[in-house]
Amino acid sequence: MNPERLMNVLLAPHVTEKSTNAAEKANQVVFQVAPDATKAEIRAAVEMLFDVNVEGVQVVNVKGKTKRTQTGLGRRKNWKKAYVRLQAGQDINFAGAE
Repeated sequence: MNPERLMNVLLAPHVTEKSTNAAEKANQVVFQVAPDATKAEIRAAVEMLFDVNVEGVQVVNVKGKTKRTQTGLGRRKNWKKAYVRLQAGQDINFAGAE
């Protein structure tokens, strides 16, 4: 796969209470990814950037919410998140990265 494309697949880590529980119980890490990213691209990007072994990838398309504003109705963007399961003994530490 194209290394330039892989650098643009992962947008940000998605840190919530649910993703923290998934990390503790199932050894999963959650990322916000590009809307056109595939499972194979996500797997290759995580393995290349963090030097870990990926066991599996699950993706979710998140529908953007409709919000009421002063000027009428607005809409947030649709986005995609990926649950990346790491092999046993593997870990990604976001806090320690400088």
